[in-house]
Amino acid sequence: MRRPNPDDAVPRTAFGPAWSGFRVQGTADSPPSAAGQPEGSTSLAAVCPGFRTTIGDATVIEATLYTDAACPWAYSANPALRVLEWRYREQLSWRLVMIGLREDASGHIARGYDPAKAVLGHHTFRRRYGMPFGLVPKERPAGTGRGCRAVVAARLLAPGSEWRVLRALQIANFTTPLLLDDDERIRDALHGIPDVDADAIVERLDAPDVAEAYERDRAEARTAAGTAAEAQGKTSTSDGPVRFTAPSLVFELDGRRLVAGGWQPILAYDVIVANLDPAIRRYPPPETPGPLLDHFPDGLTTAEVAALLADGPDPIADLEATERTMLQLVADGEAVRVALGQDALWHRAQGVDTPPRERTEPALA
Repeated sequence: MRRPNPDDAVPRTAFGPAWSGFRVQGTADSPPSAAGQPEGSTSLAAVCPGFRTTIGDATVIEATLYTDAACPWAYSANPALRVLEWRYREQLSWRLVMIGLREDASGHIARGYDPAKAVLGHHTFRRRYGMPFGLVPKERPAGTGRGCRAVVAARLLAPGSEWRVLRALQIANFTTPLLLDDDERIRDALHGIPDVDADAIVERLDAPDVAEAYERDRAEARTAAGTAAEAQGKTSTSDGPVRFTAPSLVFELDGRRLVAGGWQPILAYDVIVANLDPAIRRYPPPETPGPLLDHFPDGLTTAEVAALLADGPDPIADLEATERTMLQLVADGEAVRVALGQDALWHRAQGVDTPPRERTEPALA
């Protein structure tokens, strides 16, 4: 049986969700991994039995993220995603599928959605999970379809850039007045992002190829019936079919498919990866944040840095101590703080020589 044709597929990327350091699978500068899934398939094993993704002698686990920029659970899962990227590096091959929670705001309005009350929920997310929130009510309810199309359009225009677009829309949605069904506000949210053409993306939101690819994403996201996600009560039938809730992660290797439906702690993802490949290399947390700022040049929130520094059998992120550490780096001229909601995005300061990387030799799982 032939291998999947990249022209028919959603590309996979290494180091995907962090929206920096993208390498599209199947290109000259990337691991020789699968390009993705042909239309109508939800697993490489379904179209290519026995197909094994490798980098040299190392096995690559395929990770598919089902998400939507409007979901606060998905937004709050970013620290866990950063840990996966740091810990497993190129051994994970990432793929992004947009759920499309609601095409317009009519359902929200019918259920009595109140933007002011939604902020109370965001306050709870901020307190529990630490990601930045602006806590300013939206002027009205909004659909998410246009935002999802923007992510899909980016994927078609420049495979790999969809992660940066998703990240930008998530941050803007929860820290600014962005409405995910307003084309001009989407354009504004995407302007200035490296390697992202905001104008081209918005101009293609209604293009036939974008609409077709987006509908494929929506259809795939609605194939959660009978999965472990449904068994855990982490699916939804809000628009008919049983769909994955955001964020859902599906890990695949050698025909085995393990599902982490909806919100899960990092330990749930970690045990899935370890079971799929007990010999996988693991990179430990660094002793200081410096290597993290080098590895994630587009910036990290305090919650993300804290999660990446946490260690031990049951790692617990210390946001307060992490913020103090980051402020000291700013005072020393090694980092830059960009205000974001109640928090910040931390970057490596420009013009500062990058210190020697700390020893981060991989260990066996």
